[in-house]
Amino acid sequence: MPDTYGPDDFDGVEIESSVDFAAVPDAFQRLWTPHRLVYITAGPQPHADECPFCVAPSLSDEKALIVARGETCFVLLNLFPYNAGHLLVCPYRHVASYDDATGEEVAEMGALTQTAMRVLRATANCDGFNLGMNQGGIAGAGIAEHLHQHIVPRWAQDSNFFPIIAGTKAM
Repeated sequence: MPDTYGPDDFDGVEIESSVDFAAVPDAFQRLWTPHRLVYITAGPQPHADECPFCVAPSLSDEKALIVARGETCFVLLNLFPYNAGHLLVCPYRHVASYDDATGEEVAEMGALTQTAMRVLRATANCDGFNLGMNQGGIAGAGIAEHLHQHIVPRWAQDSNFFPIIAGTKAM
């Protein structure tokens, strides 16, 4: 048998409709987030030789969604946010791993994160935050080759984006 299959490989094979199967009950609530479909279905992607986080600083703040610029790092709105106000903190330098970042980059990422949290708390009245970095594609990084930290504002009773914690899945 080949390692890959095409549609013609299944001629004559009867495919059962999923309508005939009962849904497997689980404790998850479903949250419809159609704005993320472009991301999920691999919508507009940067050119293979372009890192969007390297290109962004050369654009206007409005076009790149940049909300703050520092000496070594900048802050921008996430194009595919988990929640309103979802920000990313990125070094200007193209570096993939946190342990390869300079002390100056690490310090400024922390300072910009702290400032962003204060601004979001004051303007959006959020109750908490999820902060995180996914290091490597295997860890869930969508753009693994350029270090970035997520700042996700949270409110009491929101739907969360971690199914393990909240029992909710975005659809």
